[in-house]
Amino acid sequence: MNIFGIGTDIVSVDRIKNSLKNKKFIGRIFNEKEILKCKKVNSSSNCYAKRFAAKEALSKALGTGISNGLNFNEIIVLNKKSGKPYINFSGQTKKTLNKKFKGKKTKISLSLSDEKKYAVAFVTISL
Repeated sequence: MNIFGIGTDIVSVDRIKNSLKNKKFIGRIFNEKEILKCKKVNSSSNCYAKRFAAKEALSKALGTGISNGLNFNEIIVLNKKSGKPYINFSGQTKKTLNKKFKGKKTKISLSLSDEKKYAVAFVTISL
């Protein structure tokens, strides 16, 4: 497999915490599954911040930013039972990515980390 793209993003947890006060922000950025996940953990602001950073890192790895058929709330950051994070897609975003990669097998790797003030994500896309 060859690397198609890499992306990284760091976000202030406080900035996301303040944005979470706006219900429109939550619905525009996060999927229902992500919202349920983050409501269950003690540090929900960190949970949301890591997911936001992952979405930004993915858009950088794609080389597109969030535009042209990509929607934040259709990029879904989840965790396997082991805790390993992964990314799923839905809606228009899924269609856009299928069209972009023309059925080629892709592997998206995601790493997330956070500290009290910051959350960071790193994404690689391999073909």
